[in-house]
Amino acid sequence: MIFSVEQDTGLKDIPKEAVHLHFVRPAKRKRVEGILRKCRELKTVSMSKSTAKRMPEKNLELLKKKGVKVEQVSRQGRPISVPLAKMQHAMEMRKDYQSLREIERVTGISKSTVHYLEKYAERSKLKSGKRIIYLK
Repeated sequence: MIFSVEQDTGLKDIPKEAVHLHFVRPAKRKRVEGILRKCRELKTVSMSKSTAKRMPEKNLELLKKKGVKVEQVSRQGRPISVPLAKMQHAMEMRKDYQSLREIERVTGISKSTVHYLEKYAERSKLKSGKRIIYLK
């Protein structure tokens, strides 16, 4: 799983065993140094093109010097705000040939969202509370 680092994400919120981080906004040098001290097994850092443009060059060099691969990725679209457990339950019901209206009644997920999840969603980002979880 890819853990996202936002402006209000504290160092204590980042797991020690994180291997891949995604920067949502540019980070200051002290923050990058703190992340590198805490996450000893960090291999990859990803960010959008605009974040990479605004990230100080010294920070990018520091990451590369420590052996961390820096990637620019494009993850467009709004994250799916349906909890993972509910999403799995809805998909299991759909596999059992339950109607969209029945799934809506049982899970509380609208029939349009269930249809979207079934047919079109790539499921690369999920929203859990205020956090965005990036899936591989």
